[in-house]
Amino acid sequence: MDVNCATIRGDSAMSALFGHVRGAFTGALEARQGLLKKANGGVLFLDEVGELGLDEQAMLLRAIEEKVFYPVGSDKEQKSDFQLVAATNRDLSTDVEAGKFREDLYARINLWTFHLPSLAERPEDIEPNLETELVSCTARLGQNITMSREAKTRFLEFATSKQALWRGNFRDFSAAVMRMATLSQGGRIRTEAVAEEIERLLLSWRRNVYASRTVDLVAGVLGSEKADEIDRFDRVQLADVIAVCQTARSLSDAGRTLFAASRAQKSSVNDADRLRKYLARFNLTFADLVVPRPEASG
Repeated sequence: MDVNCATIRGDSAMSALFGHVRGAFTGALEARQGLLKKANGGVLFLDEVGELGLDEQAMLLRAIEEKVFYPVGSDKEQKSDFQLVAATNRDLSTDVEAGKFREDLYARINLWTFHLPSLAERPEDIEPNLETELVSCTARLGQNITMSREAKTRFLEFATSKQALWRGNFRDFSAAVMRMATLSQGGRIRTEAVAEEIERLLLSWRRNVYASRTVDLVAGVLGSEKADEIDRFDRVQLADVIAVCQTARSLSDAGRTLFAASRAQKSSVNDADRLRKYLARFNLTFADLVVPRPEASG
């Protein structure tokens, strides 16, 4: 049995995993046997296990350890003896620290861990998958999709380079080929289409990197709960200030970098004081943001 945990929430998650009795919640017109019960004597695969809520995590932990659980709305235990395989693209150890994933469940399922390399780590897979995607596009678009020799060479050079992050793995790759195929006249992908797609991919990845960096920097300093209380506009600004402070040698050095443009318009400036007052708005000091530098070894 398998389920993508990112596609289920609330009562739906509880019901899908543990089942429910009739009338357990609005819409529960008939009893349902959950996946844990169906997996009895077999294997249950939970994809994106990090997306489960804390309540589901608690019930799953008991089901793993004691082989029993309660269906939603029932006071009678169900038994199920199954092997669990879980997958995630999240860093669960980080989620544990942030209180988003139960530490006891993480310890229980972290018995054997296997890293599946991303597409960017497997450049040898890109060329054969390009051929596969062209065949797929042919079937989906209803016309023969091909690439000129020059276009194929240019795309493969980029796709296997360090520039190509492929953050969405094969989803990114498949979408890139489909866009080129759709926008190419007569089903023939040429170098112009490849150049446009490379520009589109690079721009998309830069935006995503900046967005994730913004969230991680602010949450890493203030904690997720306090960071979520800050307006998006202020959060982006604060993230930039944090990034500068983390690489600066001193409060004054960070101030000079942050206020370089406005300094030229003032007769007297105190960059350090301006930065100190800005950080105080968030109950922060420069010392809170300093990243310890490794000591030199002799």
